[in-house]
Amino acid sequence: MTVHSVTDATFEAEVIRSELPVLVDLYADWCQPCKQLSPIVAQVAEELAGKIKAVKVDVDSNPMVAQTFRAQSIPMLLVLHQGRVVQHHVGVLDKPGLLRLLEPVMPRSAAEVRAEELAAWLGQDKALPVDIRDDASYRRYRIPTAINIPANELAGRAEELQPFDGRIRVLYGRSEEAKEWSEKLQADGVQVGFLSGGFLHWEADGLDVERG
Repeated sequence: MTVHSVTDATFEAEVIRSELPVLVDLYADWCQPCKQLSPIVAQVAEELAGKIKAVKVDVDSNPMVAQTFRAQSIPMLLVLHQGRVVQHHVGVLDKPGLLRLLEPVMPRSAAEVRAEELAAWLGQDKALPVDIRDDASYRRYRIPTAINIPANELAGRAEELQPFDGRIRVLYGRSEEAKEWSEKLQADGVQVGFLSGGFLHWEADGLDVERG
């Protein structure tokens, strides 16, 4: 079973002292939204086995846990790491939403660059963003100082991605596409990073965008 039950008595040993990050699903048998969420939690737990631990707590049978986390509305999801609450969410989440909730505790790829990191590197002239979207999208709006190499041209223009000027190249566009290209290029000896969350994440964080 990928999601096992914990109680007031076992919560500290199973969750607080866990070496792995823990996804906690606070639920009750009578709660219909909880029943909707349960298979999504189970699916994610199975896919991320070895990276996270997933547990469920019946709030009716375990009032101490419910009271500790002020579970006045369920389902409630908690993400704990090293005994500390990192994320929480009340209500049903779809699978992409649950994966986003877990992002802060997931192991990172060595090539992954977070938006705040890229913004800091740009301020220090240590990075060059590479927009892998089509030319029209790039012309409309982009990360400041970015160059444009559409994804379908990356393989033929790999030489332009070498950090000959000391600035690491960071691919961005759709997050998964940029990650896949980063991995392909690194396998060919081209050291490039990719922007975690893609351009949408950059915009959502309110970071600078160049238009026109």
